[in-house]
Amino acid sequence: MSRRVVITGIGTINSLAHDVETTWEKLLAGESGIRKTENINLEGIRSHISGQVRNFNPEKYHIDTKLANKMDMFQQQAFACMIEAAKMSKIPMCHPEDHSVVYPEFINIEKPVDNPFRMGIMLGVGVGGMRTFQEQAKVLFEKGARRVSPYLIIKMIVNLAGSWIAQSINAKGVNSCYVTACASATNALGEAFLAIKQNRADIIVSGGYECAGTELSIAGFANMHALSTRNDEPEKASRPFDKDRDGFVFGEGGAILVLEELEHAKKRGVPILAEFVGYGLTGDAYHMTAPDPEAEGAVEAMKQAVESAGIKLEQVDYINAHGTSTGANDKMETEAIKKLFKDHAYKLCVSSTKSMTGHLLGGAGAIEGLIIAKVVQEDKIPPTINLDNPDEGMDLDFVPHKMRNRVVNYAMSNSFGFGGHNAVILFKKYVNK
Repeated sequence: MSRRVVITGIGTINSLAHDVETTWEKLLAGESGIRKTENINLEGIRSHISGQVRNFNPEKYHIDTKLANKMDMFQQQAFACMIEAAKMSKIPMCHPEDHSVVYPEFINIEKPVDNPFRMGIMLGVGVGGMRTFQEQAKVLFEKGARRVSPYLIIKMIVNLAGSWIAQSINAKGVNSCYVTACASATNALGEAFLAIKQNRADIIVSGGYECAGTELSIAGFANMHALSTRNDEPEKASRPFDKDRDGFVFGEGGAILVLEELEHAKKRGVPILAEFVGYGLTGDAYHMTAPDPEAEGAVEAMKQAVESAGIKLEQVDYINAHGTSTGANDKMETEAIKKLFKDHAYKLCVSSTKSMTGHLLGGAGAIEGLIIAKVVQEDKIPPTINLDNPDEGMDLDFVPHKMRNRVVNYAMSNSFGFGGHNAVILFKKYVNK
């Protein structure tokens, strides 16, 4: 019997909100989380705007000062997301270093697996502890090597977000981290889906995170001329598919999704938000930063996702586009959708929620995976805001300005990363049978 995979928990922290429901409400309302960048020195940097996570309080998520000193901000926020997802999916969490301390909201919740090797972690992170890297490089050059933090390495490397979570839920199964630029979280979700399908686990905590808004990283993207410089109108700066776009907007945040084998989830009596049915991945082998204008890799990745789900192209109702608000990506992705779906391309809905969140880099596919789970659950499609003047050839239904009520049985999410990484996932509305 084929093993089916479902989503039983979700959590997020991003520029719009620090929880799922508020994030969802703001997305449907077409609200932007993009503002003027705060708390960094913008001198000499062309782009002064970003989708920063603001007012994050680690102590609210049981991260005291001692623990926070050992965790980069991307690790802290991923851990915080897990608490929201864990409450939903009934996975008890304890202090990651003192396992005798069970967090109050998880007391009396039964362990989710009998064998801890049947529960794993698969996250995606693009650049990891950039804040720690920049801070400690400054310490090195100003104060000397002996003043560099002994926690530098564990705060900086990308895989440690997953390890903190694993220690807090006693997940002893697969523990991996995918680093494929903007496709990182989508690859992590897809590989977690396959691991459960292949009976290598019953539960996998997946998704991804990024919190890299530093002078160094923003300057790097800005000097590539990749970022929008619409500094006087932050909320209008991310303009996917619009003729007046001038680059993407740097974003922070991500999401955690709990993937679980269907019968296992039913036995535990946890909520089932959506069914995970398809995954595709390819490489462009074309350029380090530019997508292949012929869109062969994007087309193939979407095709693989549909075929692995065992459905027809005409059954896809909605695509959460990669939709970065750059000319090269927007044109390529639009052409890819047209090439694969042909006439049906004009019947399905496509929107880019990056118009509201900014581009979360390695965490983008995670929050967009969360979004398609909500779409199939609630039959509501978030809009592409700021789409005032569609560029030439951008003639699909991009759901401009306002959310759309529509029955969505199958929803797809596209992610395309620097280096030619293409990853696509497909969720289905869950019907209890």
